[in-house]
Amino acid sequence: MTEDRTLRTSRTLPFSAKEIYGAFSSADLLALWWGPEGFSNTFEIFEFNEGGRWKFMMHAPDGSHYPNESSFEELVPDSKIVIHHDCPPNFKLTVKLTPDGKDTHLTWEQTFDDAETAQAVKKRAGSANEQNIDRLIHVLSQASNA
Repeated sequence: MTEDRTLRTSRTLPFSAKEIYGAFSSADLLALWWGPEGFSNTFEIFEFNEGGRWKFMMHAPDGSHYPNESSFEELVPDSKIVIHHDCPPNFKLTVKLTPDGKDTHLTWEQTFDDAETAQAVKKRAGSANEQNIDRLIHVLSQASNA
């Protein structure tokens, strides 16, 4: 059972699945919104294909730096993205995009190796996933108004 190991959030966004998928597939856009509010990113490797690597440094507002390494496990254009976070805390992120009229329902699920890690991340990171989605909406809104 993965329920106690999974952090889940979902939201309907006022963008097409193609636009949202594009915000993942474009390194330039992804660097603008990935992570909690106030964070920024420097990408070293970004190979957006199945089996591709994603290596980057996440920069916190307090000046701390967090190295990240992931791999893209499954990519279904405009529908599904599965990323495995290959450094602690290890998890699999599954993002599903389901059209809902002109909007898209996004489901974001992080599944950790064990329940203890999942709960520790939830306690420490709290609303980080919601902030990530808020930043995605902001970037897509800016792009559509450009």
